[in-house]
Amino acid sequence: KEDGRVSSVSVQQLIEQISYVNKAKMIDHIGSVEEGAYEIYNCVEKIIKQDILGCETIELEGKDLGNKEESTAPEEVVFGDVLWDAHDEQEQMEAFQQASNSTCELGFEKYFERLNDLVAAPAPIPPLLVSGGPGSGKSLLLSKWIQLQQKHSPNTLILYHFVGRPMSTSSESALIIKRLTLKLMQHSWLVSPLTLDPAKLLEEFPRWLEKLSARHQGSIIIIIDSIDQIQQAEKHMKWLIDPLPVNVRVIVSVNVETCPQAWRLWPTLHLDPLNSKDVKSLISAECNSANVKLTKEQEKKLERHCRSATTCNALYVTLLGKTIACVGNTGNIDETLQQCFQCQDTVSLYRLVLRSIQESLQSDKEKGLLREILCVIGVSHNGVSESELMELYPELSSAVLASLIHSLHKMCLLTYGCGLLKFQHLQAWEMVRLEYMEEGENVISAYRQKLVEYFTVQLSRDRVTWRSADELPWLFQQQGDKQKLHKCLLNLFVSQNLYKRGHFAELLSYWQLVGKDKSSMAAEYFDSLKEYEKSCEGEESMICLADLYETLGRFLKDLGLLSQAVAPLQRSLEIRETALDPDHPRVAQSLHQLAGVYVQWKKFGNAEQLYKQALEISENAYGAEHPRVARELDALATLYQKQNKYEQAEQLRKKSFKIRQKAARRKGSLCGFALLRQRALQLEELTLGKDTPDNARTLNELGVLYYLQNNLETAELFLKRSLEMRERVLGRDHPDCAQSLNNLAALYNEKKHYDKAEELYEKALDIRRRALAPDHPSLAYTVKHLAVLYKKMGKLDKAVPLYELAVEIRQKSFGPKHPSVATALVNLAVLYCQMKKQVEALPLYERALKIYEDSFGHMHPRVGETLKNLAVLSYEGGDFEKAAELYKRAMEIKEAETLLIGGKATSRHSSSGDTFSLRSALSPNIFLEHGQR
Repeated sequence: KEDGRVSSVSVQQLIEQISYVNKAKMIDHIGSVEEGAYEIYNCVEKIIKQDILGCETIELEGKDLGNKEESTAPEEVVFGDVLWDAHDEQEQMEAFQQASNSTCELGFEKYFERLNDLVAAPAPIPPLLVSGGPGSGKSLLLSKWIQLQQKHSPNTLILYHFVGRPMSTSSESALIIKRLTLKLMQHSWLVSPLTLDPAKLLEEFPRWLEKLSARHQGSIIIIIDSIDQIQQAEKHMKWLIDPLPVNVRVIVSVNVETCPQAWRLWPTLHLDPLNSKDVKSLISAECNSANVKLTKEQEKKLERHCRSATTCNALYVTLLGKTIACVGNTGNIDETLQQCFQCQDTVSLYRLVLRSIQESLQSDKEKGLLREILCVIGVSHNGVSESELMELYPELSSAVLASLIHSLHKMCLLTYGCGLLKFQHLQAWEMVRLEYMEEGENVISAYRQKLVEYFTVQLSRDRVTWRSADELPWLFQQQGDKQKLHKCLLNLFVSQNLYKRGHFAELLSYWQLVGKDKSSMAAEYFDSLKEYEKSCEGEESMICLADLYETLGRFLKDLGLLSQAVAPLQRSLEIRETALDPDHPRVAQSLHQLAGVYVQWKKFGNAEQLYKQALEISENAYGAEHPRVARELDALATLYQKQNKYEQAEQLRKKSFKIRQKAARRKGSLCGFALLRQRALQLEELTLGKDTPDNARTLNELGVLYYLQNNLETAELFLKRSLEMRERVLGRDHPDCAQSLNNLAALYNEKKHYDKAEELYEKALDIRRRALAPDHPSLAYTVKHLAVLYKKMGKLDKAVPLYELAVEIRQKSFGPKHPSVATALVNLAVLYCQMKKQVEALPLYERALKIYEDSFGHMHPRVGETLKNLAVLSYEGGDFEKAAELYKRAMEIKEAETLLIGGKATSRHSSSGDTFSLRSALSPNIFLEHGQR
């Protein structure tokens, strides 16, 4: 706006359009394009922080908008050993919000009473069936009732699932059951091994329900909307027929026509057609929103029309009201009513709506693009994003796309779910098939092929996003192209993406389609991994390779192929030990997974040793009260229980429960952004100037969280405030101040401000040397990171005493013969070699070799690496015969290792540990400290 007035007619029209859109934000701006873009960036950032994350924001001047690389993969949340799919969860939240969007209650009070009676009725009772025709308001009824229950019965745990279009991810039975089980586990603070095998998952669900419901203080209500849209619903939902636990009630909704015969015997709540009062109320609400007034005669005609079963359901009447409202006071309402009255069901009314949108378009090109958009969404697995549409159709401008989507969204054809455009109702999808795809399979196949080509290009650019993994294999399956599906599955990152997001059943069904049994599938993955390993160079790619091996090992474990699962998990452990430190937290992950295989194998002694090592590493890395420590305690407790060592198991469970209780109180929830939101809510109190150790710790944790989100500027503000507050409250020499200094130094290191990082690391080291025991893990971390920084800055002479100190600390922590001591010796030897001090390096390598051989055996990869380094030293010293001998031994180990990866040799488990690395998961080179050590 200029001088308070809108600058043009087109802008005025745009503003009028936007005013209809829910949660739209307008930004007034007159000036250059760059300034406008910067305004929009700041506004969007503020909305994300305030509305989505619940944070208060601090304005930053001169913020660098570039060079931040966004992760294409969804953030994975580890819940026990099962990975939670943030996209599936987000989709369900959005489906619930959309279902409850209507402001009209439609006389639902009588149904609410019936639903309340079900909850109050004495057990056992079968599920309640909510039935009605398509579009009768079942989803709306259930979502409104859920809201009432959440408000009036806070102790009742309500788990809901809204099934979308058939064949979409939301209709896959194994994913639904996995999600419900994990939600139950989350609320009962129970983290136990959960199978991902779809058949076992469905079979074990009644037992999980019984076990977890017994731990819940209050009722549990499970609601599944449109359950008849689940693929093979009767077969996969057999647990509904079993007697339910005493405090569990189940409500499912179905369409009258598609309800399985066996379920028709259950108590049923049938939704009646709308009465004339509700019809009038719905149409009036739509007309009033557009300031359209109907005459008495028009109202009577509408009342007479909406009397049959198909014309007086909620969706039909809503669509009718929107159609009349769209004509407005400028058009001929009587003519529109006449056209509507010829449509005797929702699909035909949708057809009329589509034609009216087509007529409003200015050119045949736009009409063609409308058809393309609807068809490509129609043949996709889970929908298509706006950016994907614009890449699929380069001739499609953002202005035209925005206008089309606005019209389609307003008229209930399309909606958004997880940022993807999809059909709002099944009837809209059905109408598009009838309108545009009547010619049959050839048309559908052509549109599928367009999507196939688009996502194949994404893969060829090494861009394996969750979208490629979701769509491409599914499209090949629909096309029946087994050869291309097979090739796609052997893209290791596609399979990893599906598995890590819990889409196990889907992945397995693809392999079954290409005719591969479990063993041949495992062998093919091994071959692909070995081929990929040949191209891996550098630390980052090796860490990525370790993740791929771990994923394969876990996948094979879930398939019950225990002997084949050991080799990839072992290889993952070895790579992590080499690429990272043996006492680095990611090794614990490998140890934990290997132990899990040994538990299933009933090799309890091996499993116990590995779990204990994982526990020790996790405690050193995270502190004794971290949820990851609780995970290892739970695993050990379960192991002891299997061996009838109930007293030991109970002690560990109590310890774990206390950690989780404390963590849950601090976080508010175990999943998602809850920790960030909880902490952010305290900012108001913090900015009022209350100086306490707890508030300083909160500021430190917020700084770490912003750092993990790559928001380094905001992270720096919080970490600085934490340091200042700690210095005021605790004194400059307190260990907590060293933690803040350490984290700030790590942040400056990330920003490549090495001088600042050096100064802060040195201060942190000075405090920790004076305040902590000489073998304290926090001292070891500061020593290590400052040493690495000195090395990076070329200050090798300053690095040497720190690398020597690292050896001392590890000797005190683990004893002189522990593998982590050998790793520290190798690091020091490498430094001496860089300084051309081969004489000092030689005894260090020899001592490290002896430790590795004693710990791992003579054929371990770590032994091979050390032999290779010794061979180089001997060669440079002129002892060519010894160099050849050492190199030959190293090569023998390498060949044996290759056989092991192929599963042709017996496996050995390592006795060293593994730790979580921000290098591999979130950041190149630093480990920020969350809480007190």
